[in-house]
Amino acid sequence: MMNISRTLRMIAAPVLMLSIGTISGALAQEDQKPKPAARTAREEIKAFCANIADSARDQRYLLQKEELVKLQGQVDERIVQLEKKKSEYETWLRQRNEFLKMAEGGLVDIYKGMKPDAAAGQLNLINANLASAIIMKLAPRQSSLILAEMEPEKAAALTEIISAAGSRIAQRNPS
Repeated sequence: MMNISRTLRMIAAPVLMLSIGTISGALAQEDQKPKPAARTAREEIKAFCANIADSARDQRYLLQKEELVKLQGQVDERIVQLEKKKSEYETWLRQRNEFLKMAEGGLVDIYKGMKPDAAAGQLNLINANLASAIIMKLAPRQSSLILAEMEPEKAAALTEIISAAGSRIAQRNPS
C-alpha cells in the first residue's frame, strides 16, 4: 500500500505540477492579450482630422475659388474705370490739340504785330478758346499787355482757360 501511495504521489505530483503550470500559463496569456486601449485625446483628434482632411481641403478650395472670382470682378471693374479715364484723357488731348492748332500759323503773327489795345479789342470779340490759344502763343510780356487792356471779365475767362490748359500739361508731365 505504501507502494501504491508512493506511486500515486509520484504520478500525481508531475500531473499536478503540469496542471498548475497550464493554468498559470493560461492566466499569463490572458494578461498578455492586448486589451482594447482607451484612445487618448490626441489620438482622437488625429483620427478626426484624418477623417475630415479631404472635405476640409475641398472647402478650402471652394473658398479660394470664391475669393478669386470676387477679385476678378474687382479687377474687371477697375479696368472699366481705367478705360473710362483713358477715353476722357484722349478726348481732352484731342480738344487741346485742336485748341493749339487754332492759334497756329499766321494768326499769331498778326497779333504779334498789333498794339496791345487794338489786339485786346479784337480778342474781346472772338471765341474765348481761340483768344486763349493766341495769347498762349505770344510772348509773356506782350500777352500781359493785351490782357491788361481787355475787359476784366473776358481777361479772367481767358486766364482761367490758359490756367486749366497749363495745369493739365503739368499733371501729364510732372517735374
